[in-house]
Amino acid sequence: MRLPNAHDRANTRILLPLPRGESTTAESRPSARRSGRHALHGVALAITTHAVHSLAFVAGATIVVATLWDAFETLVLPRTPGRRARFTWLFNRVSWRLWTACAGRIRSQQQRERFLSVYGPLSVFVLLTSWGAALVLGFALLQWSQREALFNVDGTAHFFDDAYMSATTLFALGLGDVAPKGRGGRLLVVAEIASSLVVLSMLFVYIPILYQSFVRREVRVTMLDARAGSPPTATEILRRLAQSGDVSRLETFFADWERWCAELLESHLSYPAVGYFRSLHPRQSWIAALTAILDVASLVKVGVDGLSPSRAHVTFAIARHAVVDLAQVLAGPAPALADRLPPHELALVRCELESVGLRPNRSRRGDQELIHLRQSYEPYIAALSARLRMPCPSWRAASRDPDNWQTSPVHHHGPLQ
Repeated sequence: MRLPNAHDRANTRILLPLPRGESTTAESRPSARRSGRHALHGVALAITTHAVHSLAFVAGATIVVATLWDAFETLVLPRTPGRRARFTWLFNRVSWRLWTACAGRIRSQQQRERFLSVYGPLSVFVLLTSWGAALVLGFALLQWSQREALFNVDGTAHFFDDAYMSATTLFALGLGDVAPKGRGGRLLVVAEIASSLVVLSMLFVYIPILYQSFVRREVRVTMLDARAGSPPTATEILRRLAQSGDVSRLETFFADWERWCAELLESHLSYPAVGYFRSLHPRQSWIAALTAILDVASLVKVGVDGLSPSRAHVTFAIARHAVVDLAQVLAGPAPALADRLPPHELALVRCELESVGLRPNRSRRGDQELIHLRQSYEPYIAALSARLRMPCPSWRAASRDPDNWQTSPVHHHGPLQ
């Protein structure tokens, strides 16, 4: 009998017993594949969740920073920013377009004017509410991206819980019923409280300044009623001044309105929202007053015997500066409008001035200079008038309607003298 050699021992298969439940067949391969798929799915889900929370963090930080910067530019920055990709600028453009579209459906002029007058104050508070909602959303996204547990919330916190905590932190400076447990979430709570305090402090300064600018503007507009009629016209200013017998008062008149135009320019550039505030009295507006001042300054600058053109030139310069800059901020492209002063209307203006003893310049050179002056400001006046829905006055009073101070909504005994 031959004993197995080394070669035989190397080729001999040693079969060991397998544990119970295992098999050497191909039936075990699908279970291994399924477990591999589950592992890959878990890794993909983890990567997706991390990516979503990272995007939420970036979006939340962008919303918070953009909102705070927009509030700073609107409430604090003394000069209107030149860029137009701002939330406040887009808000005013879109909301005013929708508001005027609704106003166009109102047939009564008085009710339509009343409806338009609501927009100015209402837009301020809607804008402030939009800033608050944006900050709540931004900080809620930041909190949700941290994936931290919250006190008084069972299980995993949902986005609604983070939004509720953000709202109570911003508007109530933290109720404490829902609070984050981690350090990162607590730092975000502190940052949100600080942001709310900063915005509130800016609002406490912004709203009084807004209404003070409106009141200062309207004081002069109301005073113009007895001097220029309702609505104000350039011819009526000069006619009433000549009838008073003291045309030298035109110097003081131009000096006062030069200051008014400068204040209008600075206040409405810094706070464009004031431009949407409408006058309290019918047939009056700041655009009509500014137009009348430009018209009368143009007439005197071209030449009226006995009236100094130097003061008219200075007033015209600041008034045109105001209308050009404000049109760039508040208005769009100028619409195509009819000529405000055709030749026959200019002849009527000169006839009215001559009827009260004034002698306007009737030379061809004077006509060309007047056309040049009008072309330098009338397109911007037309743009502001069309944009803000404030009628642009004519050069002379088409009818002898009573002024606003001569009428009353209660008593109808005819105009006062």
